Amino acid sequence: MSSLITEHPAASAEQALAHFSQRLRFETDCSDVYHSQQAGQVDYVLVVVRNATAFAAGHVPGAINLPTRTITPERLAAFPANSLFVVYCAGPHCNGVHRAAARLAGLGHSVKEMIGGITGWLDEGLPLAQADEQPAATTTVTSCAC
Repeated sequence: MSSLITEHPAASAEQALAHFSQRLRFETDCSDVYHSQQAGQVDYVLVVVRNATAFAAGHVPGAINLPTRTITPERLAAFPANSLFVVYCAGPHCNGVHRAAARLAGLGHSVKEMIGGITGWLDEGLPLAQADEQPAATTTVTSCAC
């Protein structure tokens, strides 16, 4: 008798390699962002797509606030055309990050999602920054209103 896991056969190794490699083209995670920052290898623009109030309450250090509705060609003109944008929102329960990523890609920009968002960042035990950019060990997360 098959388990719920093996009820549907696993993909071949070649299919799994293609699938998971493809996902890495669209996603990064909180740990990779943090370790890139710590190593001084920030070759991307980290973007919070939450509203200004949520941004001020707590965000990943080094992130800029660019709510989805403000992502316009005019706002993006301040960045080099080949910039990679890494976007995040509240967490896995919020699709605001997907709307922002779609808007960025629709405007011709490279984009990845930081999976987990603020929730994932805090789950990793990583500090948030507040509006004054001083890291805070813990912050109450507010609604993203994205």
